[in-house]
Amino acid sequence: MNAHHFPLPDGTGDASRPGAGGRPEPAVPARAEDRPARLSVGVVGAGRVGPALAAALRLAGHRPVAASGVSDASRSRAAELLPGVPLVDPAEVLARSELVLLTVPDDALPDLVSGLARTGAVRPGQLVAHTSGRFGISVLEPALRAGALPLALHPVMTFTGTAVDVQRLAGCAFGVTAPQELRLAAEALVIEMGGEPEWVAEEARPLYHAALAIGANHLVTLVNQSMDLLRATGVQAPDRMLGPLLGAALDNALRSGDAALTGPVARGDAGTVAAHVEELRRSAPETVAGYLAMARATADRALAHGLLRPEPAEALLDVLAAAGAPGGPPGDGSSGGAGPAGGTPQTPGNDPGSGADEGPGQDRDGEAGA
Repeated sequence: MNAHHFPLPDGTGDASRPGAGGRPEPAVPARAEDRPARLSVGVVGAGRVGPALAAALRLAGHRPVAASGVSDASRSRAAELLPGVPLVDPAEVLARSELVLLTVPDDALPDLVSGLARTGAVRPGQLVAHTSGRFGISVLEPALRAGALPLALHPVMTFTGTAVDVQRLAGCAFGVTAPQELRLAAEALVIEMGGEPEWVAEEARPLYHAALAIGANHLVTLVNQSMDLLRATGVQAPDRMLGPLLGAALDNALRSGDAALTGPVARGDAGTVAAHVEELRRSAPETVAGYLAMARATADRALAHGLLRPEPAEALLDVLAAAGAPGGPPGDGSSGGAGPAGGTPQTPGNDPGSGADEGPGQDRDGEAGA
């Protein structure tokens, strides 16, 4: 976006608006010094996400002016990504900024917003954006009552807290929720950071965030479990062994959906699955419940897609039911039928669905991201 055209709901900035007879005329702010085309930017919570977003906005011509952070990691991160930007308390960040990025953990966000609004730190006309995936703009209601302009801008990316994050924002999707009158402003900010906006309805935010947790956070757990098991077999470089396999599986899944399902569950190889469960009970009992849950979900999807035929499916589902039933073979570390692998096997048509995050990507330093 042109660095001199930033759309705001009151028509300020350099964007045009309809004049008499429908002809566009320049939008002139009441006082130019109160609303420059480029925004002063403040960050509350200098974890991994906030400084990276502010650094990206700086590249687009905006001016990071203040950040807050208490840990040594936050201070060093801000010094690296936002050199020359002072670290101050959150209220002072708001006092200096036209655009405020609230980049704190999800559970801390409601109290932070309420506290800032209660102390009078929020100003009318101030853009207040958070980066939580879980929340939409309703969490910003206290700031809205104080006259703020609310935005939810969630970058769908994991962050390292280094300068590489700024580069990786190119093409990154953002889950965006905003009032209709602020959609242009939200879109402009995301594009200026290098991202691509995806509009998420307020009521859909929890499901949206759960989907990201399943796809990203849980994937990390599965990959590391797999590497642990390979190390136990004597494989010296499980990352190199898994890399091509996982890369191909991910590419195929994104391109082909359920048609990309492969392996013993999708084929209905009940004997192989039973052997897996038996060995996992012996060697890594803490992985059995997760294996059974994922095998059941894979079977459901393979059945629904027509990859798994009814006859081998019946034998496979019997194996999964027996492995997860109360009184089944002990030592799996699971909770039997009450756990994720227990109960009646799912078949097409009665799958209750799935929706389980930085929630996805929570930063221990106080940051929300993908």
